[in-house]
Amino acid sequence: MLRVRCLRGGSRGAEAAHLIGAMLGRAVTGWVQRTFQSTSSAAAAHSHRAVEEEHVTEPVQQECPVCAYNEWDPLEEVIVGRAENAQVPPFTVEVKANTYEKYWPFYQQYGGQSFPADHLKKAVAEIEEMCNILRQEGVTVVRPEPLDWSMEYKTPDFQSSGMYAAMPRDILMVVGNEIIEAPMAWRARFFEYRAYRPLIKEYFRRGAKWTTAPKPTMSDELYDQDYPIRTVEDRHKLAAEGKFVTTEHEPCFDAADFIRAGRDLFVQRSQVTNYMGIEWMRRHLAPDYKIHIISFKDPNPMHIDATFNIIGPGLVLSNPDRPCRQVDMFKKAGWTIVKPPTPLIPDDHPLWMSSKWLSMNVLMLDEKRVMVDANESSIQKMFESLGIKTIKVSIRHANSLGGGFHCWTTDVRRRGTLQSYFH
Repeated sequence: MLRVRCLRGGSRGAEAAHLIGAMLGRAVTGWVQRTFQSTSSAAAAHSHRAVEEEHVTEPVQQECPVCAYNEWDPLEEVIVGRAENAQVPPFTVEVKANTYEKYWPFYQQYGGQSFPADHLKKAVAEIEEMCNILRQEGVTVVRPEPLDWSMEYKTPDFQSSGMYAAMPRDILMVVGNEIIEAPMAWRARFFEYRAYRPLIKEYFRRGAKWTTAPKPTMSDELYDQDYPIRTVEDRHKLAAEGKFVTTEHEPCFDAADFIRAGRDLFVQRSQVTNYMGIEWMRRHLAPDYKIHIISFKDPNPMHIDATFNIIGPGLVLSNPDRPCRQVDMFKKAGWTIVKPPTPLIPDDHPLWMSSKWLSMNVLMLDEKRVMVDANESSIQKMFESLGIKTIKVSIRHANSLGGGFHCWTTDVRRRGTLQSYFH
C-alpha cells in the first residue's frame, strides 16, 4: 500500500496530484520490472512453477492527524502541558523584564530551583483533572514527556538550567496541517522542545508537516542588558516607544504571541517576540496566510491570549486594562469586541509568571462550549449571555506557573476548513 502524506487545501492541490501520480508511476514500473525478472528466472529453472503476482493497491489518502485553522472550530485533539519537575527560571535580564516587581524577591530566592513543592503538587492534580474533563467532553488528550528540568546546560553563548513543559501554547502552533515549533526567547526555555519531540515525530510519521523556526543563539546581543526596568510607568513608556528587552539581533518569538482566525493571524511585538521573528513567520506562511501586527497599552507585553483572545468568527475578548490600539480596524471589519469583567482572583494569590487576567485565557471547545475558571463566576455569566456553555474547571495553582487554559494547551486538531473572517 502506498502511504501518502495528507495535503489539504489551496495552492498545494496540484502539487499533491503530481506527487501521487509520480509515486503511483514508480510503483507500477517497479512491479513490471520485478514481475518480468521473476518470470524469466522461474522459466529457466522450473518451467512448471507458477509465477506469483505482486498486487498493487490504489494509493490511500490519509486523514491528517494535525489540522487547525482558528481558535474555535470543534476541538478533537489537544496537547496539555505538564507541571511535573517545573523549575523557577534563573533571574536573568529577560526574565526580570517579564515579571512584576512584587515577585522579584521570589525569583531571587528560588531562581534555578524547583517551585514550592506543595504548590506544584496541587498544580499537577489540577491539570490531571482538566485532562479528565477534556476527555469527558470528547477530546483526545496527549502529553509531553516528563523531563528533569534542573539539569544545567551550556552553549558557546550562555549557560542556564531549564524551566518546564507546562505551556505548549508558548512553543507550538498549528497552522493548517503544519506544526510550527517556536524558537523561544528565554534561555531557560532553550531545550524545552525536547519534551515535545516524541509527539511531534509521531504526528510527522502520520502525515503532518513539521517546521522548526531558526533557533537563536541567545547570546548577550539578543537582550538589552541595560533595559531600564523600574516602575510600571517606565514600562508603559518603553513599550509605547517600541523598546523591549529583546533586540533585533536575530529572530525570536514565542508562539503564544500569535492568535489565529483562518487566513489571518494577529501578533504583537513583545518582550519575547521581535520584528525579525514576526517577519520570519510572515514569509513562511505567505501567500496563504496574512500576518497583522497589533499593539496594546500594555506595560509588559508577553503573549497575546490574556490580552486579545479570539473566541469565534468575528468575536474577540479584548482586555479593558490593555486596550488594542488598532481596535477600529476590527470594528470596521464588523467584528464584535467583548470586554470581559474584572477578574475575581484574590490579589494575594501568587501569580509569579502572569497577571490576574488569566480569567480570559479560555479554551474554546467549539463555538458554543468554553473551558473557563470555576472560580470566575462573572466571566461565566458573560459567556452564558453570549449563548456559550461554560465547562468549569479550577486550575488556580496551575495559574501561578504562568497560564490559563489556552496557555496550558495546544490544539492539534479542530474540525473545520480554511476560511477568511477578516476583511
